[in-house]
Amino acid sequence: MDLTDVWNRVLGGQPSPQLELVLIAAAVALVGVLPWQVWRVTRNLVTIAHEGGHALVAVLTGRRLTGIQLHSDTSGLTLTRGKPRGPGMVLTAAAGYVTPSLLGLGVAALLGAGKITLLLWIAIVLLALMLVMIRNAFGVLSVLVTGGIVFAVSWYAPTDIQAVFGYVIAWFMLLGGVRPVYELQRKRWRGRAPDSDADQLAKITGVPGGLWVTLFALVSIGSLVIGAGQLLPR
Repeated sequence: MDLTDVWNRVLGGQPSPQLELVLIAAAVALVGVLPWQVWRVTRNLVTIAHEGGHALVAVLTGRRLTGIQLHSDTSGLTLTRGKPRGPGMVLTAAAGYVTPSLLGLGVAALLGAGKITLLLWIAIVLLALMLVMIRNAFGVLSVLVTGGIVFAVSWYAPTDIQAVFGYVIAWFMLLGGVRPVYELQRKRWRGRAPDSDADQLAKITGVPGGLWVTLFALVSIGSLVIGAGQLLPR
């Protein structure tokens, strides 16, 4: 296969799966989000998106990205340098909790356009860029395993399997983007998250942390509603 064939394969359109497969993908995603024993593992994928969101917005707003850490307890840390206040810092801090949901919305849009293979290759490129900035062993392992699975599906799996895989990713990000916001507020109620993104934003802006959590919730739930409408065949 030459470069032209690869390019055509990536940019070419693929047919959408039947409604039954879309619903099966949604059910699989729910299994990945609802049971705690499963979620404690799959939540790592949401953490990758969360920290990737911080990192991307930091770079786009002119902050210096110095490193990303992903931990086995599904927490993460993105280190940047720049002004401690101002729009760049606010946008960077606010990006984490909304990125998984917005990513799921973008995935749904690509799936709606039939660009399933393109979606998988975009994911590979983003993971590769993120890998360069990972600063701990567990983080490197997490990104490599995730990228390896995505590459294997995009390169070796038939089109119908790619489609189901893409829909599972979309549903998982849309559903998985909601649960961390709920968990965040629950920890805040118990006084266990004094340095959360919402509380850091409160210190920077003077806007109460609860309002920031409300914003995160509105974005995640809104993305789920819109994304579901895009994923379900008409």
